[in-house]
Amino acid sequence: MSPRVLHVVATGPQALVADHGRPGFAHLGVPPSGALDRPALDLANRLVGNAPGAAGLELLLGGTQVRARGTVTVAVTGAPAPVRLDGRPVAAHAAVTVPDGATLEIGRPVGGLRVYLGVGGGIAVEAALGSRSTDLLSELGPDPVAADDVLPLGPPGAVPVSGPVPVSVPPDEIRIRVRLGPRDDWFDDPAAALTGPSWTVSATSNRIGLRLEGPAPARHAERGTGELASEGMVTGAVQAPPDGPPVVFLADHPTTGGYPVIGVVEHDDLPLLAQAAPGTRVRFTLVR
Repeated sequence: MSPRVLHVVATGPQALVADHGRPGFAHLGVPPSGALDRPALDLANRLVGNAPGAAGLELLLGGTQVRARGTVTVAVTGAPAPVRLDGRPVAAHAAVTVPDGATLEIGRPVGGLRVYLGVGGGIAVEAALGSRSTDLLSELGPDPVAADDVLPLGPPGAVPVSGPVPVSVPPDEIRIRVRLGPRDDWFDDPAAALTGPSWTVSATSNRIGLRLEGPAPARHAERGTGELASEGMVTGAVQAPPDGPPVVFLADHPTTGGYPVIGVVEHDDLPLLAQAAPGTRVRFTLVR
């Protein structure tokens, strides 16, 4: 029997293999990486009967076509997007059987940024440091997925989940919880600096960091434009350079940095940022 694979016909702006990443290697300068919207990937895996953390595809703005070799079960989750099987509409956020030779097409999402494709058995590319995720900063893991790539699949797991799962379109404004520190003492009024403005997501954002448009947080006069000695950085760190608005570090972030971190986003709110398209408004609320 021929192995089950996905033949990539076309991709959108960015298609990456993603799983739960490779946490625990910051001391080696390796970011955690992995799916930016982990709940979306986990849902896709659950729908197709995979174990949590199986590798799927993270598709920026959709626009991807894959052809099955061997019958496969797939689920498309994350940002809501039209899905077609050999030209016929099929459900997103549901398990779908793709027969041998059939083509699955994922369109541009109607809201949000990132669409996830889970496949029964998971994408079985070679792992690096225990993960199959593509890390764009350190260039670990597989190359970004491109047309004509052939993606091997693992053996199918449990029985897929029947029935679609409800999904909503991401809003135009999101509220993100943040904790002050550890370097909030560098700023005149860090709470007001974060929670006062209505920030806007910049088009220059990527998997390394979500850039915000808005006023630069005012520093204490004695701090001036100085920098810290490099310190360890965590996912969700809100780093404030001296001459511009903050940057929120995402999964492919550098493991150290020299700008002060005014706050850290709550872990459970990071998927909201993963789906925040350019122009989305962001309001921070403090937690203690």
